[in-house]
Amino acid sequence: MAFDPRKLDEIARQLAESLPEGLRHLKSDAEKNFREVLQATLARLDLVTREEFDAQSEVLARARAQLESLSERLERLEQELKSQG
Repeated sequence: MAFDPRKLDEIARQLAESLPEGLRHLKSDAEKNFREVLQATLARLDLVTREEFDAQSEVLARARAQLESLSERLERLEQELKSQG
């Protein structure tokens, strides 16, 4: 999954700006290091896109509905067998 580089840059910039005043002279190096660490960490995560998540949620909802329908049908058939026997 690809990440928006602008968002990573923004987060890295915010982290660098949050450094204590005495370390501000390291801002550009810190920002670069923060960006690299963020990219490496996010790359290791097992993430999916929002579109993939939504598609799988729809598949799951359809499967649940079908399971409920089949369960109700099975219950009716079992009741019919009991009433016949």
